[in-house]
Amino acid sequence: MQTGERRVRHILSLSGGKDSTALAIYLRDRIPELEYVFCDTGEELPETYEYLERLEAFLGKPIVRLNPERPFSHYLDLYRGVLPDARTRWCTRMLKIRPFERYVGDDPTIHYIAIRADEAHRKGYISKKPNITPRYPFIEAGITKHDVIRILQESSIGLPSYYTWRSRSGCYFCFFQQKIEWIGLLQHHPDLYEKAMSYEKLDPVTGQRFTWNPEESLQELARPERVEDILTKAGQQYKRDKDSTNLLSILFDDDWDACLICHL
Repeated sequence: MQTGERRVRHILSLSGGKDSTALAIYLRDRIPELEYVFCDTGEELPETYEYLERLEAFLGKPIVRLNPERPFSHYLDLYRGVLPDARTRWCTRMLKIRPFERYVGDDPTIHYIAIRADEAHRKGYISKKPNITPRYPFIEAGITKHDVIRILQESSIGLPSYYTWRSRSGCYFCFFQQKIEWIGLLQHHPDLYEKAMSYEKLDPVTGQRFTWNPEESLQELARPERVEDILTKAGQQYKRDKDSTNLLSILFDDDWDACLICHL
């Protein structure tokens, strides 16, 4: 670095999921100056916070918590009650991307992203600021999902506990969730399910519905007969998969275009 040049920062955004956690472990000794950050929306699962604490102890370095300027409810009011969806993704923009970009500022930064070699085709929603350069160490090293699981096992960090019923990290009300995952939320965190349900609205004048799932509301999904139907279908899919060992084989699907900063 020449005199007067600004120091290049090295930053890894953690989501509380398996891939970014494995990348943090993989890079710990390779890039000692690496900064670890977590964009905390305030709407995360308790299991996510517990997993980050375990990782923090392993890294021996604090994970910086980045908070949005306003809570989710403020932005929901700003968007007139229109819930975020796969097209708008305003939750990611306001609660994740903006806090990250504010933390980086105008510093030249290398942003390490945990896209694996077996999913190099993936696209997602990450910062487009010109001073932030993305880098993909897993693609460069040919690291696949199998390697990620091995890294987590060898470190004794393992998988986050929510993977027994949920496929990804992210807010408890994430609209990318499958219906079986909503049922998992209902069963494991009924208080959070109720909170997510409270955000859904019906306009009595126009009849327009603002629901997390366009097909049915959380109130409809929580009916006992509907819960039983979803669980039955998930069980049938599990039985059809000869290579299944647990629910993860049903839930893990790396092809959907989720928000990378939330789910990796």
